[in-house]
Amino acid sequence: MAYSVNVAIEAPIENQIQEISYDGTEVYQQPLSMSESLSKLAAKIDFGKGQEEKEEKPNEKQEDEAAAKDPAAYQSSLWPWDSVRNKLKNALTEVCVLSDVLAIAKEKRYLVLDPVPQDPPEIKAMVTVYARKKALGGAAAVLLTGAERLRTSQSELVRNRSVPDFHLELLQLRKNWRLKKVGNSIIGDVSYRTAGSKFAQSGMFEVSKAEEDTPSNWSPPPPQSPNAGPAPPKTPSALRVTLPSELQGVAFIEVHCRKDDEALFSTTVTSASLNTAGPMPDMHWQKKLEAAQNVLFCKELFNQLAKEAVQLPGPIPHMVVGNQIVASILPGIQLIIGLRHSTSSNSKKSSGPPQQKKSDHDHVLEHSIHQLLREVHHKNTHHPFPHPSSGPLGPSKQRCLAGPTAVDRHELTEMSKSQTLLEQIIEQTQHFTMRRRTEYVLDTIAKEVRDPLIVSHWNSINSPTKACVKVNILTHGYDTICRTLLTIHVGKKSLKCICRDGSVMNMSYEIQELRDLLICQIHQHQITAVQALAKCMGWQLLSNSMHLGVGEVQQMGNASSCILASPIGDRLIAVRCEPQAGVHVSIAHSPRKDFFPSQLVKERKWENLGGSYKEVRWDKMEGKNFLNKMELLMASLTSSS
Repeated sequence: MAYSVNVAIEAPIENQIQEISYDGTEVYQQPLSMSESLSKLAAKIDFGKGQEEKEEKPNEKQEDEAAAKDPAAYQSSLWPWDSVRNKLKNALTEVCVLSDVLAIAKEKRYLVLDPVPQDPPEIKAMVTVYARKKALGGAAAVLLTGAERLRTSQSELVRNRSVPDFHLELLQLRKNWRLKKVGNSIIGDVSYRTAGSKFAQSGMFEVSKAEEDTPSNWSPPPPQSPNAGPAPPKTPSALRVTLPSELQGVAFIEVHCRKDDEALFSTTVTSASLNTAGPMPDMHWQKKLEAAQNVLFCKELFNQLAKEAVQLPGPIPHMVVGNQIVASILPGIQLIIGLRHSTSSNSKKSSGPPQQKKSDHDHVLEHSIHQLLREVHHKNTHHPFPHPSSGPLGPSKQRCLAGPTAVDRHELTEMSKSQTLLEQIIEQTQHFTMRRRTEYVLDTIAKEVRDPLIVSHWNSINSPTKACVKVNILTHGYDTICRTLLTIHVGKKSLKCICRDGSVMNMSYEIQELRDLLICQIHQHQITAVQALAKCMGWQLLSNSMHLGVGEVQQMGNASSCILASPIGDRLIAVRCEPQAGVHVSIAHSPRKDFFPSQLVKERKWENLGGSYKEVRWDKMEGKNFLNKMELLMASLTSSS
């Protein structure tokens, strides 16, 4: 049973690639015409081989004899395509037979093709594991050997080459920076537009071969001082990166605070370390691009702060003058943000007033400003989940949950509010100023007041606008008897102090309020410590007042006092602490030694009243500190009784 089958022979649709240029363009070969394709196929056929050769060998002698007898009448019995036709015919016959066999086997009427059962081979797990391990080891050895050969050849090539390969260095540049080909030149970009930046200045740069321009632009190196060491060897580069003039040089943001009585530095200051007598020294393309990106970042940051300073309302308007932003943070204190940019064109010295020292810069605030802008770039590219994979982004997660959680209008208004970069840096500067003032007050009082001791513990983990400090007031050698603890929370424009008794004191930005509070707490600590010491010595507390209303009116705070009695009650000690005058100690005897009976007072019971108080010359007392002197005084009065 034979079937006619049409065999179609077609050329491949895709053409072969002839060449790939450096910019990725593919050059294809032109497709062959029909005549060229036929000639190519006919050339692949060998008419001298095959089964027909064996069949025709016996008839070669007869054909030769016939040709010798009558050459004109002889004609070959085969035509050139006869062998191809016979092969195709035989293949068609075999395919037809195979089709008939499959049809019979499929119907399962005449022939059944069942597999012959065989015993399953015994599988040894460890043998398989070892075999696979050995095969993997061999493959790994081959790969490592090839990699080592490639590494060796590459190192030899680099060692023998004075200038690095242009294409390899261009590949390294493409890994770190975005490049594209425009015409016959390669253009890159160092801007932050992929991070959502809206800064208008372009960050384009051009990449070319350095070998072509190096001889014409070569200049002798600058002379070195005799004391300078040997210059580091310069690694040649095959790339030449051309930057626009506005991205060349070095730029940074300068931040510092000033008071009203201090002079402002000029808006055109230049740093001595940035000024050069000629053009900027030639740097490697990586450092040059990093410096250009830093210049672009600083300009974008200053531009954003300048826009916010103009638009931000305040009790005192912010000023933008040239390359400086002046903002008022506290009465008498101003924040100055300046953009410093030095290029080869500003090599002339400035005629303005002398610049401030570099130590006056606040590097913490400078870092905070950079960090704020980088957070904005990060939020532009990292939106919180869930968000759509494509299409416009919707509202935030909090606003999506506003309906189910029944959020009111006030909370919705608070959600829509956002702080600008300038507002955040002003708040951080206010907190920084308040923290510096608090540190100054604590350190000054600790130096002035030697008794008792004042120990401050600042928390190492704080937020940019909040800090906390714990103040311990104690007496050396008596810290286990009494200790006064204060906790001061430093905010943006205010201070909150939590005292030992749990009372909360809210203070403004004036440092004198904190100083007055600490001095009052110091004298209250002395009275509390005397009471604790008296309890240990067996003395009795007769009266106590932290806000004494008797005596002279104090300019700052109130006086505090206490009266102590000896164990048998024959000695009295009165202690009075004043914020201005200090500590006064007086003693009295009971019964009175100067009691004289008269005709009016004859009863002896009145002599048991306490006598008049006599002040102790406290500066002549022996002892290391106040509590030590009080302990010696109590001990002497107890023994003398």
